[in-house]
Amino acid sequence: MILVIGGTGTTGRLVAAKLAATGHPARVASRRAVAGGVHFDWYDRSTHAPALNDTTALYLIPPVGDADPAPIMLPFLDLARRTGVRRAVLLSASAIEAGTPGLGEVQSMLGGMIPEWAVLRPSWFMENFVGDHPHAASARERGEIVSATGDARAAFVDPGDIAEVAVRALTDPTPHNTEHIITGPERLSYADVAATLTDIGGRPVRHRAIDEDALAAYHEKHGLAPDYARLLARLDTAVAAGAEDRTTTTVADVTRRPPRSFRDFCRDRLAGGLPE
Repeated sequence: MILVIGGTGTTGRLVAAKLAATGHPARVASRRAVAGGVHFDWYDRSTHAPALNDTTALYLIPPVGDADPAPIMLPFLDLARRTGVRRAVLLSASAIEAGTPGLGEVQSMLGGMIPEWAVLRPSWFMENFVGDHPHAASARERGEIVSATGDARAAFVDPGDIAEVAVRALTDPTPHNTEHIITGPERLSYADVAATLTDIGGRPVRHRAIDEDALAAYHEKHGLAPDYARLLARLDTAVAAGAEDRTTTTVADVTRRPPRSFRDFCRDRLAGGLPE
């Protein structure tokens, strides 16, 4: 049994669907009630052991909005090991190095706690511009994307590609036992993204560049906790310095097909135009 934590989220629901489609037994763990799933809350430890019942593998989505998830995730992983979990795939981010404070601490310890493992380190999600992310809301409501990235580029990645790499890491006979840096096929600036949204979405979208302090305040204004807002703003500053200006062959290497481009992703998701 594979437990998909965050199984109703952006990548988790795709992982759960792909596992089901390929005949692998999986259970969705979520704070929301899901048919056939199990209740799970990172901050309610009474939900941890029941969710792990009969589980042998885990897809791990860290608690959303928590700048330092290690104190809650590491005890859970210890419990998972003691109850028979042999494989774990952790969703992290390309900007987070193993051993850095917060999620990087979980990355560095995963292989020592669970014998078969993989860490997924995707670049920024294409989904951020069409889903529930503040970028998507801003594009829809104000015709702009706000960032502190300047004119730097990132290789935005389709969540479907991340999910397929995750499923391979969860189910391949040979454990991956490595970190996977996952990117899309091309490096794009936020101005490039705005131009594609304008072209395919049918309404003008522009990129408005601000500095890190202004972006942290912007995120707080839109409901993020101050420490998490600062973390996201700091990551934008890293992008501005070139941290995400790269592509990798991970999707092709693991799945044997090329990653999807941002334009193709938008053609699919914005077939009816940019929502009002």
